[in-house]
Amino acid sequence: MTGAAAPRIAVFGSINMDLVAYVDVAPSSGETVSGTAFREVPGGKGANQAVAAARAGGNVSFLGAVGDDAFGTQLRSNLVETGVDVSGLRTEEGSSGIAHIVVEDSGANRIIVVPGANGTVTSLRAGDDRQIEGAAALLLQLELPMDGVIAAARAGRDLGVPTVLTPAPARELPDGLLDAVDLLVPNQHEAAALTGEADPRRALDALLQRVPEAIITLGDDGSIYGRRGADPVTVPAYTVTPVDTTAAGDTFCGAFAVARAEGRAPADALSFASAASALSVQRQGAGTSMPTRAEIDAFIAG
Repeated sequence: MTGAAAPRIAVFGSINMDLVAYVDVAPSSGETVSGTAFREVPGGKGANQAVAAARAGGNVSFLGAVGDDAFGTQLRSNLVETGVDVSGLRTEEGSSGIAHIVVEDSGANRIIVVPGANGTVTSLRAGDDRQIEGAAALLLQLELPMDGVIAAARAGRDLGVPTVLTPAPARELPDGLLDAVDLLVPNQHEAAALTGEADPRRALDALLQRVPEAIITLGDDGSIYGRRGADPVTVPAYTVTPVDTTAAGDTFCGAFAVARAEGRAPADALSFASAASALSVQRQGAGTSMPTRAEIDAFIAG
């Protein structure tokens, strides 16, 4: 990317303060356990993808909402410090979104999300289309109200901006949304829920009947990319020992969007995104775990 302008990425999505408790093993129903640590970490799938893309080398604009509480101030400041344009981040009366996250020693996690201000984002507001227009990609997720996600996707389609959807949390996707999506990026469990196919290759084929391109992330087994009319591309995962997998998928998606916007071939972009994700799972937290471009390049080289 030396000498070239950073690709512009727009993100329309959720932003939360993650309240993270670390435990040996998460409690079962009715059980109380002692934790080993607690942290407040900026998160939310939309903000995570924005930070990941910015650190991976993108010029990122974020559209969403925070509350008028202390968390809202912290969340806005964190994006600014990362270099993300927050002129599209609105402030709503009431609380910001929060996520209660329990992380086990194995790196596995359990998450409860309370939307807060995210729940008010049911449409685009005046000026939001200017943040989307001309971007190399528009990243969407499903932690905002569906009406808002559909409105953003349609804006991307009308403005000729490639739209990338992470279908998480998993739910049924209306045709009105998928008609405006160019690339769908579920994990293996989300792909199975969407298609009824447990086998990733069969699930990929089913997804490509609904969208032009799809990637299924497979955890330790890497990722598989497909495009209508072309052979699928599979890239293995990097072997690392995870500490916290909370933002692995968001890191992957943000980094992939930057790599594709730079014109990389699918296999190269998948490898770049996989490296970013591998680095993120070796660190605690969500928004604090994403690697920089220099770190990603060094990891791949090494």
